[in-house]
Amino acid sequence: MYSKEESQKLKREFWVAFAEKYPRKWVLYDTKIKDFSFKFFVDNKKAQVFIDIEPRSDEKRLAYYEKLEALKNILEEEFIKDLVFEQNYILESGKTISRIWVEKQGVGFSNRNNWDAIFDFFFEKMNALEMFYLEYDEFIKDVS
Repeated sequence: MYSKEESQKLKREFWVAFAEKYPRKWVLYDTKIKDFSFKFFVDNKKAQVFIDIEPRSDEKRLAYYEKLEALKNILEEEFIKDLVFEQNYILESGKTISRIWVEKQGVGFSNRNNWDAIFDFFFEKMNALEMFYLEYDEFIKDVS
């Protein structure tokens, strides 16, 4: 096991190595939609790429989620398969958001031998989600 400091240092090295392998600016929080973001996640069991929809207003959250759900077939056929759509995803904090994600099981940041597989997974899946978003962002943003 790693100490908290060692784990933080390793995680920092992980993200630096990822940025060096795939040097580009990701959309992430720059979607031009408040509380609608793309995120990377990795722990010692899995790697995930997801879209979090988390406006305070449930009505607005559900409206954005329904927009993405309406595009689900296009998203899965043309951009990325194996997505999980969860309208009411509950965070550890107890907050309910909507989340759409894809994951790779059996990999972790503490094993450097997994890093290339995680980096490739992150790049492939996030790139696909961003390409989808950039093509359909006007439709998605149009929530009244």
